[in-house]
Amino acid sequence: MDVVAVAHRGETDPALEREVAAFTWVRLGQVGRIVSTFQKASVTQAAMAGGIGRVRALTEARPDMGAVRILSRLRSLRDDALLRAVADHFEAHGVTIVAPTDYLAQVMCPAGHLAGPRLHPEQEKDVALGVEVASLLGKADVGQTVVVKGGNVLALEAVEGTDETIRRGAKLGGKGAVVVKRCKPGQDLRFDLPAAGPRTLEVMAEVGAKVLALEAGRTVLLETQALFARAEADGITVVGIP
Repeated sequence: MDVVAVAHRGETDPALEREVAAFTWVRLGQVGRIVSTFQKASVTQAAMAGGIGRVRALTEARPDMGAVRILSRLRSLRDDALLRAVADHFEAHGVTIVAPTDYLAQVMCPAGHLAGPRLHPEQEKDVALGVEVASLLGKADVGQTVVVKGGNVLALEAVEGTDETIRRGAKLGGKGAVVVKRCKPGQDLRFDLPAAGPRTLEVMAEVGAKVLALEAGRTVLLETQALFARAEADGITVVGIP
């Protein structure tokens, strides 16, 4: 199966261009260019992978007429509403958006202990608290990441993204923080799946965070071997949670 990729400048690793049959760069907001690229290549199904930095989305988007039409119909600019509207626009032009999980089963986070030391009881309590708070955060369609330590919630993800949330939490709570990342309740799995990779572990090691708890079956693991190797080297626990 030939893969046709459309990638956002400033967000996508240029190395992807070598891995696909056809590749097109776009700037954030060029919805019409994406649609026309897929139509010319006779693409009828597409999956969204990766993400757009929220700060970049707020400051650098240059909407074309297709994007303006989408935005004009929205009552909310929250992630889920916006992404569903984009998917509806693509489908109206003959391109069905499917869940990336259909193609990424081999890199979805498994359940259980994955790397690093075993959780101790206090960390287990912090993970449970993080799961509870992350569910509330996701229900409000705000973010996916919560940082906890000693029964205290240190940071909630907003527009800054996971890495800065981890840094902010560690600045308040010091070393030993627990990071929990999970889907929003009722999340449409076509969009905005949680992801973690070596970069996540790099930030955690930088600030002394010690546990990364990820929702099993719905979190994408990037560069899995490097992720687990980094966890073992830095003594960071990685677990897949329900």
